[in-house]
Amino acid sequence: MEFERVTLNDLDAIMAIEQAGFNAAEAGSRASYQDRILNLGSNFIVAKDDAGNILGFVCGPAVNDRFVSDEMYENISSNRESGGHQMILTIAISPRFRGQGIGSKLLQQFEKQARQLKRTSIALTCLLDRVPFYEKNGYQNIGISDSIHGNEIWYNMEKIIG
Repeated sequence: MEFERVTLNDLDAIMAIEQAGFNAAEAGSRASYQDRILNLGSNFIVAKDDAGNILGFVCGPAVNDRFVSDEMYENISSNRESGGHQMILTIAISPRFRGQGIGSKLLQQFEKQARQLKRTSIALTCLLDRVPFYEKNGYQNIGISDSIHGNEIWYNMEKIIG
């Protein structure tokens, strides 16, 4: 498995994974993913197999705020080059490759990069049933988020790294 910076050529595969992993209210639009690809730079990583197929991805802006806000899902208004807090807007694995540790490896790769860029923390929101996965990967459950994204109850997860 290789970890690479995303390109616009990856958009179709990313959208297929996104739509397979999230319901219509939660899933990002094609336009929002194109915006993320163009504006997140190295904060958008894809995992590929030896044949170049995308297995999964992780992305999010680096900002001054400590936690993810709903506005971040629609528009990337800032993305710090160094410092700040690293957000994860999405981490998703192709259904064909789930259960093989790819999600944990993507989180490790994202954390490695965040440490190099001197981020203070990594934060994300998740549904209650996913809290144990993130706790297993060193994140702490900070409690219910203010997010109303997709009309779900989200939990703030955070990992202090700096």
